Amino acid sequence: MSEIATIAATIFKRAGKSKRFVIAIAGAPGSGKSTLSHHLLDLFPVGSAAIVQMDGFHFDDVILHKRGLRSRKGAPETFDYAGFVSLLHRIRSQEAEIAVPVFDRGMELSRAGASIIDSDVKFVLVEGNYLLLDEPPWNQLGPYFDYAIYLDLPRNELERRLMQRWREHGKSDQEARDWIASNDMPNIERVMQKRRPADLVVQSVTLTEA
Repeated sequence: MSEIATIAATIFKRAGKSKRFVIAIAGAPGSGKSTLSHHLLDLFPVGSAAIVQMDGFHFDDVILHKRGLRSRKGAPETFDYAGFVSLLHRIRSQEAEIAVPVFDRGMELSRAGASIIDSDVKFVLVEGNYLLLDEPPWNQLGPYFDYAIYLDLPRNELERRLMQRWREHGKSDQEARDWIASNDMPNIERVMQKRRPADLVVQSVTLTEA
């Protein structure tokens, strides 16, 4: 059984007969949260699972410019925490139809209502950098999750993946290195140094891709 299949089997067992089971998939930028989420999604019965990306709650660049935070986009303070918590509350309450925003990295903005979680969705895979961050107010998220996974990859691997990501989004190598040094690495350090315990820590570099 592959590592991902083992993780899926563990989630199935933990969920039991629960009508809804919410899984946090946390890790630093570039750790492969989205890739793992989509691999797991493929292993659940069709229609029984959905993905929620914390990135859908990025403040728009217009807001970040006004607050002097554009250069720190991706840091905890550049997200709509209250909006994110409101969505988690609705997910736990099993509302009949929940609209979920999705971040479009190509456009660098969130698209409201780009995904829907129906009431028959049992497994909700929530992925984001700061789901296990041990700083207020993020340290209040614990009760919303039934199971937490943390992707713990080496810094050099994260940097390699981020270089590839930013190249694919049109940055020159120098622009990518500058952005990683000034933005991504501070966020990586924050995630690594200030995190709450997870139910499962994944350290395999080959498990996911950037």
